[in-house]
Amino acid sequence: MAKESNEERKVNLDLLDEVRKKVRIKAEVLKRRVEYKHSSKLWSHRFQVVDLVMWKAHPYQLDNKLSLKWTGPFRVTEVLGNGTYKLEMLEGGAIPRTWNAVNFKFY
Repeated sequence: MAKESNEERKVNLDLLDEVRKKVRIKAEVLKRRVEYKHSSKLWSHRFQVVDLVMWKAHPYQLDNKLSLKWTGPFRVTEVLGNGTYKLEMLEGGAIPRTWNAVNFKFY
């Protein structure tokens, strides 16, 4: 009985490297699948200078559930890269900070 147990343990130890390799492969496949799924849901926002955009209203700007969810329109004045833009009001007043394209939609 003890001899059989030792033999089985040796066989399991021999197979341990193969099991670890299979687990590593499965983990990598799962990681890539999750990364692909996440990347496929991202929408790349690309706006040009002089495009008219609206930005999402902040929660403190909403009075009730019927309030407008978007404010604007605003004009894109500068593209800074990585989805960052500078805006101005249509009357010509510059908005002092930069904005991320996640908060925009076309007017």
